[in-house]
Amino acid sequence: MPPDFPGDFLWGVSTSAFQIEGALDEDGRGPSSWDAFTAEPGRIKDGTDARIATGHYHRYREDVALMADLGVGAYRFSIAWPRVVPDGRGTVNPLGLDFYDRLVDELCAAGIAPVPTLFHWDTPLLLEEEEGGWRARSITGRFADYVSAVADRLGDRVTRWITINEPAEFTLLGHGIGEHAPGHELLFDALPVAHHQLLAHGRAAQALRAAGDEHRIGVAMSHTPVWTAGGTADDQAAADLYDTLMNRLFADPILTGRYPDGFAEAMPGPVEDDLKAICAPLDFYGVNYYNPSLVGAPRPGEPDPYSGIALPPDLPFALHDIEGYPRTAFGWPVVPDGLRELLVALRDRYGEALPPIVITENGCSCDDAPDGEGRVADPDRIAYLDGHLRALREAMDAGVDVRGYFVWSLLDNFEWAEGHRQRFGLVHVDYATLRRTPKDSFAWYKELLGREKAR
Repeated sequence: MPPDFPGDFLWGVSTSAFQIEGALDEDGRGPSSWDAFTAEPGRIKDGTDARIATGHYHRYREDVALMADLGVGAYRFSIAWPRVVPDGRGTVNPLGLDFYDRLVDELCAAGIAPVPTLFHWDTPLLLEEEEGGWRARSITGRFADYVSAVADRLGDRVTRWITINEPAEFTLLGHGIGEHAPGHELLFDALPVAHHQLLAHGRAAQALRAAGDEHRIGVAMSHTPVWTAGGTADDQAAADLYDTLMNRLFADPILTGRYPDGFAEAMPGPVEDDLKAICAPLDFYGVNYYNPSLVGAPRPGEPDPYSGIALPPDLPFALHDIEGYPRTAFGWPVVPDGLRELLVALRDRYGEALPPIVITENGCSCDDAPDGEGRVADPDRIAYLDGHLRALREAMDAGVDVRGYFVWSLLDNFEWAEGHRQRFGLVHVDYATLRRTPKDSFAWYKELLGREKAR
């Protein structure tokens, strides 16, 4: 077991709406960009879709009971924008809000703090098709209106909010290279998408502050330590650019009110005015961590080393395989000390501008299934979590202010372009029957949380 953590440390699990809810055409939910993307042949590697996913929309009480048994203090989930505002603008769907109302009540009754994420990639399709989605500035106002509607309904019980999830991946994968919805291949012409997400974050924070002084607001940002492959000046320049795109392009505006050198000029709108909203103070800073990145000079024609997808030939950097470490089922290297390295680097880079950190996602995919007696053994996931929590404790001992940790994920789920091929859950889901089976890692995490509570 990892070393002890502070008594007020927040322990939780995370999910997202599109990956677990299902019920995509029920109770007035509108279509999202991901609904359209999954319907395109060849987009999802195993040919599945999220129409049912884990069935959480109808089985949320069962899932909350699992969390109560686990002993977590908080649940990070996402609210599906098209379930609440089916067209992304205009009329609010009361049946959509009713679902999240019931979910929040169930969590509160179980003593579990609800931590909603307001945007986890499921853009209402009408906004994408008629207004240009995140390429258009209008979406920032649409998002603020939706956030106000959610806060008005849930804000009497929800005190922790996350505005947006992983804007770097959403920009790069969804709009830069087309691997994710909505499938655009804009490369650096996707930069307006980055700016509009940041502005939407700022406007959402303003809406939440207006809804109640007690609201604690954060954001969930993916970060990766960037290691340089090779020793040439071109290798270093490529690694520096990748570090800027994946780590600084979003963190700098939120934490310092400035873009990295050379990027403000590429952004739309009155950038200086927008930055005043973007950098409004946060109560916590969410960090999603999975692995470091090894980056060098461009190698046209080389695929991504982990997904195997063909990358655009004119990318100004190349991603290299990181050898010498264990692998997840995704092929990602397991480097627990990368979390310590990352957190110390964030502290050193941003200093007092960095709010208290919460690890909003950390976990791994494993090839696991029930054995003949129904047990799901996943020793690799246990080793992964144990190693990363030890690294997290080392970062805290080095002076990094970390207040909480959320495992990704509670449940096996629909893993975006991978479909159902990758299993990240502490709980195994049989997609044919939707039967839930807690894995050995569930029992391990439960024992850890029980020990922490007993201290």
